[in-house]
Amino acid sequence: MSNLTTRAAARDSANTDEEKSHGILYYLGMGISGGLFALVLLVGALVIIVPNLAGALPLTVLTSSMEPGLPPGTLIVVKPIDTDEIAVGDVITYQIESGKAGVITHRVTGITNSSDGSRTFTLKGDNNDVADELQVLPVQVQGKLWYSVPWIGYVSNFVNGSAKAWLVPIIAVALFVYAGFMITSGIISGARKRKRRRARAQREAERAASIEAATAGDAVEPADNRVRLG
Repeated sequence: MSNLTTRAAARDSANTDEEKSHGILYYLGMGISGGLFALVLLVGALVIIVPNLAGALPLTVLTSSMEPGLPPGTLIVVKPIDTDEIAVGDVITYQIESGKAGVITHRVTGITNSSDGSRTFTLKGDNNDVADELQVLPVQVQGKLWYSVPWIGYVSNFVNGSAKAWLVPIIAVALFVYAGFMITSGIISGARKRKRRRARAQREAERAASIEAATAGDAVEPADNRVRLG
């Protein structure tokens, strides 16, 4: 009986160790998956959601003129601003020619106020030796730098291109499917753990009963050694 009890205890110990190992791997996988999920959500928010809600303009830095702060590949989000609020030191985006698509993002190094009340801005790239050739008019200003995210600019370019029509819905569906999978996986894993705990508790109860029965069987009444004199 003791051999059976020992084997049962060893089996339960091995099962417990296996459950602990699987538990660590499960939670490690959950942590990594959750981190990737949060990263995807964050990138999506920074590239698409926040700019759209704020009426801001996401752009990608393509040149090194604003290094080291804004290297190529950086996503910058430019928010509209009243040109009267622009100050020296601000980083702004302006159209190279008013009404045309090409833009430049540089730092304001000087402001000229004319007698008629108009303003013009002198700009220069942080990594450039000289200021931009032409003064910038208020009508050319697209906005002021709101925030920037390193390396994400190329992703923004891809999403804002022809892929946007099909990529965004696919990502949304994938996120919902992923969330459903994680919830279902958690429910199933919890059910399995509860089942294993119940089975282990039952085995422990049976083992305790076996030990108690074996102990009772080994107990022997002492012999009556008294001698009757007569």
